[in-house]
Amino acid sequence: MLKEFKDFIMRGNVLDLAVAVIIGGAFKAIISSLVADILMPLIGIVMGGVNFAELSFAVGEAVVTYGMFIQAVIDFLVIAFVIFLLIKNIEKTKKEEAAAPPAEPTTKECGFCFTDISIKATRCPNCTSELK
Repeated sequence: MLKEFKDFIMRGNVLDLAVAVIIGGAFKAIISSLVADILMPLIGIVMGGVNFAELSFAVGEAVVTYGMFIQAVIDFLVIAFVIFLLIKNIEKTKKEEAAAPPAEPTTKECGFCFTDISIKATRCPNCTSELK
């Protein structure tokens, strides 16, 4: 059972997923900083000096910090847009690679013995038939 678990962990897609999660966490930290430290202050200035981090209201003893929610939504939208751009470019690259013309054939089939021979051959080296 331990060997099966080791084989499972060492499969490529599991390792790829682990790397993606780690890089995604680091990427989220960068985007969160971009939103909180750069975008939100600029949006606040445009909206008349509003500080989104301080937007809240009280319901009884509970404090609802809806400004932080707005910031999280903008955070998500920025991350989703960046991922959209990455996926779009990856798909474009895949389509360009797939659209490459096929290579010219280098062999043909003998019409008499059905073996593959050079496309330049005028006589089959296997059955010695003359080719068209």
